[in-house]
Amino acid sequence: MTKVLTSTMVEDLANWATDIQFEDLSEEAVEALKGRLLDSIGCAIGALEGAPIKAIRQMTDDLGGKPIVTLIGGGKSSLDYATFYNGALVRYLDFNDSYLAKNETCHPSDNIAPILAAAEYAEASGKEFLLALAIAYQVQCRLSDIAPVRDHGFDHTVQGAYGAATGTARAMGLNKEKLANAVAIAGTGYNSLRVTRTGELSNWKGLAYPNTAMGAAHATMLASYGITGPREVFEGNKGFMDSIVGPFDIDWSKENLEKVTKTITKRYNAEIHSQSSIEGLIQLKNEINVEPNDIKQIRLSTFDVAYNIIGGGEEGGKKLIRYKEEADHSLPYMLSAAYLDEQVMPEQYEAARIVKEDIQNLLQKVEVTPNEEYSERFPDEMVCHIELETMDGEVFAIDKTDYFGFHTRPADWDTLMEKYRGLTSKIDLELADKIADTIANLENIEVKQLTDLLGQIK
Repeated sequence: MTKVLTSTMVEDLANWATDIQFEDLSEEAVEALKGRLLDSIGCAIGALEGAPIKAIRQMTDDLGGKPIVTLIGGGKSSLDYATFYNGALVRYLDFNDSYLAKNETCHPSDNIAPILAAAEYAEASGKEFLLALAIAYQVQCRLSDIAPVRDHGFDHTVQGAYGAATGTARAMGLNKEKLANAVAIAGTGYNSLRVTRTGELSNWKGLAYPNTAMGAAHATMLASYGITGPREVFEGNKGFMDSIVGPFDIDWSKENLEKVTKTITKRYNAEIHSQSSIEGLIQLKNEINVEPNDIKQIRLSTFDVAYNIIGGGEEGGKKLIRYKEEADHSLPYMLSAAYLDEQVMPEQYEAARIVKEDIQNLLQKVEVTPNEEYSERFPDEMVCHIELETMDGEVFAIDKTDYFGFHTRPADWDTLMEKYRGLTSKIDLELADKIADTIANLENIEVKQLTDLLGQIK
């Protein structure tokens, strides 16, 4: 006999997401949410001059819909177009936050764009926005914990479709039934392939999540107009479990809103798994001061996720570096930039820097290998061992277990403000400060006060 489901997993999720309240957020979670928002808005402002961003802005101006939601940098568009453009800004530099699960890594601040657009559209309060964002963080991070997709050939944006739709629907104030339909539509429709981040990389690496978020926003709008989705999207025949990840259990009614406090921010403008090795190599250089031409080899032993994604492992070689998308996912390039320039920031990905002979030569001397012990200690630690061998055979070494920005040494508001000021240095200083102050006080104001400021950026 076929089992009749009286309550599906997506409906249980909808019950939780519509019942939970701002008062359920801890003070630590509220501060973390505001910190992630500040960090992400800084990343967005710092990305305004990127070539793909300019192309997307032109497309948005040419094709965008009814001007009802603010675009960062000025102008308005439809909710879905604004989600895609603002999301591309947040993601383009690859400098926003991360969450590390054992077999999955995601960037939950990618959810800011759809939820900010939905909150502005719904004339929501700052509290309602922060709550919706916390919900999106919780859903995406928990699914990354229990239902990783990378080893099945799918991208981490897959879990994001569920988080983005849940948060967006809550920001719009949809009821349980419509919220469940929004999540079901988004979860069914946006299952991106991992080829997004393997082999020869493209602009799509930074646009896959904005596209998923745009789809989640569109799904939420469809649901708000009464369109239904598959209520067995998780557990049904050919659903998420059956088709991609296999069975898993989660009791949504017992979930809290604290996953945002487990996310980490980037100290360097580099793929998240590189952060401890970059910090370590810069520290080592300052101790030994070996000239780059005197280096015979730089050897990095690291955990398997770093090796496989950015070190030349299962997702492809990392020594043919021609443009930004390849550079910011290559440990040999990022470590070479760190040694030569003593920093890894947006300027290290400018076309002229990437092709210079010094960095192209040094990256060929970087060798990355996986370490089983370090892999077992991930994600609680980000362990690595670095050795630098000189031409005359002298070897210098350093060990790292974390970096400044990891959950063991989290970045406070002042540290995030320092990063924010660097990323916003090209806009009006007074406006940048107003945006930061508004974010710091967001739970006491309306979202429109923030989006109005973001629309004034030139």
